[in-house]
Amino acid sequence: MNDMTNIMKKAKEMQQKMQQIQDEMVNLKVTGTAGGGLVSITLNGQNIISEVKIDPSLIKPEESEILEDLIMAAHNEAKEKISTAMAEKTQNITAGLPIPPGFKLPFS
Repeated sequence: MNDMTNIMKKAKEMQQKMQQIQDEMVNLKVTGTAGGGLVSITLNGQNIISEVKIDPSLIKPEESEILEDLIMAAHNEAKEKISTAMAEKTQNITAGLPIPPGFKLPFS
């Protein structure tokens, strides 16, 4: 029973730390770029786009497909940076809890 109490205590501590991390993530800003910097997209920690920059040389009707691909690539890069930041922040919190490998927490 002592082990279960200990696990519950650690889970509560983890929940409090996760809330703190989620609050910090709101202020996080990451930028993904594509095309050697011709397109950039900035996301906040909640994966909401806050800025899109497109080099004027790409704004040509005949190059719209290239522009679309670069926007998607920049967005995907920024989302990956958010995922990496969240993983880094949560890594220490879950240490010591018996969480099975590959188990995804609902808030990560």
